[in-house]
Amino acid sequence: MSSHPIVGVLLAAGAGSRFGGDKLLARLEDGSSVGVRSLAQLQDAVDTVVAVVRPGDSVLEQQLEATGVRITRCPHAARGMGASLAWGIRAAPVAAGWLVALADMPWIRTETLLRVCTMLKDGRDIVVPSFGHQRGHPVGFAARFYGQLITLDGDQGARSLCEAHADRTMVLETDDRGVVRDVDVRGDI
Repeated sequence: MSSHPIVGVLLAAGAGSRFGGDKLLARLEDGSSVGVRSLAQLQDAVDTVVAVVRPGDSVLEQQLEATGVRITRCPHAARGMGASLAWGIRAAPVAAGWLVALADMPWIRTETLLRVCTMLKDGRDIVVPSFGHQRGHPVGFAARFYGQLITLDGDQGARSLCEAHADRTMVLETDDRGVVRDVDVRGDI
């Protein structure tokens, strides 16, 4: 067992174009923003978090920073989720593993996040939560995947990595609809 932390990587660098922009600042029923609520859930489950934002997204950056999270600006965010993910992993290289979460998924239960973390700590290589046999987020990666994670680019995220290592991927079936529920358009809130 590693003495290194499980690091949460919150991907908050998307443009939110389908939403009409600034979706991570949109308010939920409890008054919190989508991005801050997603971060809070993640912070409750991991040892430390790094949030990846777009350069110039100052309002979101301020909201996230107010929670005490470490912020890193990805200059390549426009290239897609893979580029942001690689940037976030590079920002936190000393880890037992990473829990990669999307900032537009504020409904994931803390228990689910904790289960994924526990499986990483117990030696699983890749852990993907699932609801109704549909794979979701956040995805956990063991430290051994550092070299592959930092080379990701484009909009695929880590899907190709999970597919290439299907034999090392644990699908964790849950009753948590939040693992597949995100905010794409205003009607999703």
